[in-house]
Amino acid sequence: MATEVSVAYKDYLAGLAAGVATVITGHPFDTVKVKLQKHNTDVHGIKYNNALHCTTRILKNEGVKGLYRGATSSFVGMAFESSLLFGVYSQTKQLLLGESNINSRPQLQVVIPSAAFGGALISFILCPSELVKCRMQVQGTDCLVPRSDRYASPLDCVLKTLKNEGVAGVFRGGFATLLRESIGNAVFFSTYEYSRCYMQLLLNSSFSNHSNQSKALIDVGVGIVSGGISGMAFWSVVLPIDVAKTVIQTTPDRSSSTNPFCVLQSIHSKAGIRGCYAGLGPTLIRAFPANAAAIVTWEFTAKFLGIKRE
Repeated sequence: MATEVSVAYKDYLAGLAAGVATVITGHPFDTVKVKLQKHNTDVHGIKYNNALHCTTRILKNEGVKGLYRGATSSFVGMAFESSLLFGVYSQTKQLLLGESNINSRPQLQVVIPSAAFGGALISFILCPSELVKCRMQVQGTDCLVPRSDRYASPLDCVLKTLKNEGVAGVFRGGFATLLRESIGNAVFFSTYEYSRCYMQLLLNSSFSNHSNQSKALIDVGVGIVSGGISGMAFWSVVLPIDVAKTVIQTTPDRSSSTNPFCVLQSIHSKAGIRGCYAGLGPTLIRAFPANAAAIVTWEFTAKFLGIKRE
């Protein structure tokens, strides 16, 4: 029993390290994505021509720190979220596989429910932290948001949200977050497990006589590629749900619909299919390095802690 608790603890610690790596690498891209999703789905108001225009405007008005606006809540949210996601996924997968099959090849009937379950759980942590992050990112120092309506800090955002909207306001967009995380992580881990397995089999057979150092470099390369393409697969599937979530969490009209499908229908009627995929460019650009960093950090930390994954 003590051994099982120790292994579980290591799984969660490795996930926490992966979350920190994700924020450091990907938050600037996420800021651009959120601004595009918010402002380019409105009928009126100033629009950003593209991701580069948005990035240039942020740097001009706010400097580099503008790209990391809302990062405080992101670090806190992602640390707990990633720890829970990777930990629950690993533990659930082992439970479904059984001790004798831990080293077997990926099985969709195990990977999908394990990932979807982990994604559903983390949505309850992600929703409040992303609400704060998105509201901080949207405002910036831009004239699109009146100075009187801006939040002084993430804590100020939380307190004002609680005061004006109650506890329910902090969890605004919760259903959209749950859908995004359960579906997206099922896609992410399925892509990761199969791509990793295929590349490991291919490369290990080709470089079976190489040194341990060469094999370590191969592992890093496999982690980068499998993590990167898995992140891109995640966002390619669930980006419209994420667009709806951003609109739900940042709209000034608190009586507006929180149903992501209704919101997407409204966005489509105003901005077409392009509006439903607002922020696709920076999202995919961010997805590869951010998730590559997460997977490499996760695997390296797991190996350092003595967790056997092969």
